[in-house]
Amino acid sequence: MPKHPAKNPNRASNKKRGRSAADGSRTPARCPGTEGRPPREAFLPVSRADMDARGWDRCDFVYVCGDAYVDHPSFGMAVISRVLEAHGYRVGLICQPDWTDPASIAALGEPRLGFLVSAGNMDSMVNHYTVNKKPRHEDAYTPGGRAGARPNRAVTVYGNLIRRTFKDKPIIIGGIEASLRRLAHYDYWQDKLKRSVLLDSGADILLYGMGEHSIVEVADALAGGLPVDQITFVNGSVYRTSGPGALDQVFDYDLLPSWDDLSADRLAYARSFNVQQQNMDPITGRRLVEPYPNGVCVVQNPPAAPLTTAEMDEVAELPYARHWHPDYDDAGGIPAFDEIRFSISSNRGCFGECSFCALTFHQGRMLQVRSRESIIREAEALTRDPEFKGYINDVGGPTANFFKPACTKQLEHGVCKNRRCLWPSVCRNMDTNEDAYADLLHDLRQLPGVKKAFVRSGIRFDYTMADASDKFLVELLQHHVSGQLRLAPEHVSDAVLSVMGKPRREVYDAFVERFERLSAEYGLKQYVVPYLISSHPGSTMKEAVELAEAVRDMGYMPEQVQDFYPTPSTMSTCMFYTGVDPRTMEPVYIPRDPHEKAMQRALIQYRKPENYKLVREALQKAGREDLIGYGPKCLIRPVPPKPGAGGGKTRGKTGDNKSGKAGKMPTGGGKLTAKGKPFSAPKFGGASNKAANAHARNRAAQGRQGANRH
Repeated sequence: MPKHPAKNPNRASNKKRGRSAADGSRTPARCPGTEGRPPREAFLPVSRADMDARGWDRCDFVYVCGDAYVDHPSFGMAVISRVLEAHGYRVGLICQPDWTDPASIAALGEPRLGFLVSAGNMDSMVNHYTVNKKPRHEDAYTPGGRAGARPNRAVTVYGNLIRRTFKDKPIIIGGIEASLRRLAHYDYWQDKLKRSVLLDSGADILLYGMGEHSIVEVADALAGGLPVDQITFVNGSVYRTSGPGALDQVFDYDLLPSWDDLSADRLAYARSFNVQQQNMDPITGRRLVEPYPNGVCVVQNPPAAPLTTAEMDEVAELPYARHWHPDYDDAGGIPAFDEIRFSISSNRGCFGECSFCALTFHQGRMLQVRSRESIIREAEALTRDPEFKGYINDVGGPTANFFKPACTKQLEHGVCKNRRCLWPSVCRNMDTNEDAYADLLHDLRQLPGVKKAFVRSGIRFDYTMADASDKFLVELLQHHVSGQLRLAPEHVSDAVLSVMGKPRREVYDAFVERFERLSAEYGLKQYVVPYLISSHPGSTMKEAVELAEAVRDMGYMPEQVQDFYPTPSTMSTCMFYTGVDPRTMEPVYIPRDPHEKAMQRALIQYRKPENYKLVREALQKAGREDLIGYGPKCLIRPVPPKPGAGGGKTRGKTGDNKSGKAGKMPTGGGKLTAKGKPFSAPKFGGASNKAANAHARNRAAQGRQGANRH
């Protein structure tokens, strides 16, 4: 594989975006400066003409994807296709085909080896619907942000369309949608358990996780003439077997509850999910078998080996065009590309293991990192882009300050099956020294042409608190925060935090004090922006009121609130469906009733006049009428606000687990200094006004990682 990234000194401007007309339609905006763009031949073929230009009679693989084509290492389709290309395979791309027309699947002809299928960078159902199951009006992975360019459950729809059109051609599915549905799973949108997507899509093989190792192994097997039904040995893959003696050739497996058992007993699903999450490690993970009726079994092989640092560098530095395909210029380009164009991915995997996060089940707990030298080379390439203004938007990954494996034990023995690295407290075996990441950030900001390198993908504050040195935190607050540091405490109740797998409230408060103290020492007035979730499993009305009181003590009201979104294959989603914690089988309170969820949501936005009735009902239900009155600690008054009354102080936008652009910090609401800057707001605990302003003035939608942060 090549060792250096492609250099594209002249790429098109993306400043002029489509604007919404009065009727709500989107007017395409043509991108200026296209004469300096990477040429069309820098991209992989998307048409017969492209194939002819390369002298190809046919492709080895045709990749069908629900996203538009962005040739950048933050897009899974680009990574897998470039990895295959580096191993000598011809790959063509069919992006966002018309799923009602079989001819759209045949646009590049029949591939020599097979079809690859992915829904794209996001789960198609999360992409389409809010947590309230209402349709979204934009799709950031479609030209111009247009909605409706992909079907619901895209992997299943595309797979069946290909199977009807090319009956015997191998179909390999992957990406986050397939990865999180590889075995039986709870479907929030239909409110029921669904079978493995491998069965419903008609595919031959499902690749879960990130896929670089497994896709090459499958490709080599197919190229060597091995029938697809005999490719049963690839780690990181799932396959189907059936008939008498179906499991005779399956060794060293754990038998999961059958589909019939899962359908009859929700607790059986909880037990099954616990076994699955214990076998996500490439060193200790065992083969899993899930039986279905009529002698069918779905077999999940152990996870693929993580990439080494050298392999991470090679994948990141393949010859990507690092732009959207020129066919999208007239529509205004791909909005999602704006979030990552000048960002750098430094790692993958996460040992934080938050219960509500899908990345644990997809990327795993074992951290994989790029080398400092590779990251510096990418940053230097960014500075040569004419559109680069000196600001690197992010340097990170699922968790930015994870820049090495949790401990040396993991490298030889794998991750612990029944213990978490950071919960209920930081493991004593963990190496929490963050100097390497601090040094990387320092080196990046010293590069000619770089004015600032931000850290936007979020840090684990408990990990930083366990670092005996202040080196990383000082580097961060001095040079990589633009007035606001985004953190994710998610809640303030220790009961809910325990279910979430997040650190205790006292750890967050201690971090805030440390951040403020160091900021003050360097003459900086900076704020911590907290992400909060309502209606998470474990949150009764009591805990919801506790969160509302914390918002009161912050001195502002979030403009939007993030409700818990039960997406496939997260620990929290399993709790939502089964009512128990699958690790302990102990009952967990689940706020399922839409009215109760509305009350929990309204409590966080208690200042909104339209929420008055819901807030009053919630406080009465919780036995907290003491918060109804005229005292300084009261949330609402005894009488409803007059029609047209303002909603009080508001700050920030959050959304509901869909990625978005960072919001702007308003100047209104709350006491202001003579220069219009807000005074400090109280801490969550409300006990100290001295260190108050560390709790955010707004919450902005998390950009690069928000799409997968469920």
